[in-house]
Amino acid sequence: MAQGYVKAADLPQVIPVFPLPGAILLPRGQLPLNIFEPRYLNMIDDAMAGDRIIGMIQPQGGPQRLPGLSPVGCAGRITSFAETSDGRYLITLTGCARFRLGNEIQTQTPYRQIRADFAPFEADLSAPPVDDVGLDRDGLLDALRAYLETRGLDIDWDTAETAPPEALINSLSMALPFDPPEKQALLEAASLTDRSTVLTALLTIDAAGDGDGETPSIQ
Repeated sequence: MAQGYVKAADLPQVIPVFPLPGAILLPRGQLPLNIFEPRYLNMIDDAMAGDRIIGMIQPQGGPQRLPGLSPVGCAGRITSFAETSDGRYLITLTGCARFRLGNEIQTQTPYRQIRADFAPFEADLSAPPVDDVGLDRDGLLDALRAYLETRGLDIDWDTAETAPPEALINSLSMALPFDPPEKQALLEAASLTDRSTVLTALLTIDAAGDGDGETPSIQ
């Protein structure tokens, strides 16, 4: 992604945010979004005219119209944009770096803006891990297989078994239909190994229950 972000200070300090329950973005992950609400169409227009950065963050309590915000989100850059005949925007956000929520900015825009602290997650801007040292890949895939079998689902196992560790773990973390608190735990995991451990635990716990899900997409 041609972005030029090398350190936390390179990213904008104030960013618009899109509160969406059950949806997380992770560094270098890709999140497709269907934008139709007027205030968020306005947000995309402004972002496209500027640095194309949007913060994905999960709501946390409060009224539906103006919910509280989770303490950690992830900023993404609009890397794909299309407009439909009925006025919707189909965009793809590619994750840049996570941020810790600062204060909310009082603005006249219909969408919300916050001050983002990227410093705690500056390592997100580094190159992804090149190997899976410390990762229990077999344990993760075993847990994933059991999880999918309980739901009668399947995936491309050749892709799952050969995908780079970060791509595998982050795409599953983003795509699988976990509850918002579980999604937040995956987002806030300190390292890829930690995220793999959390993901394996969630798959194992959910496989022991009933629950429904959708087939994930591994990219």
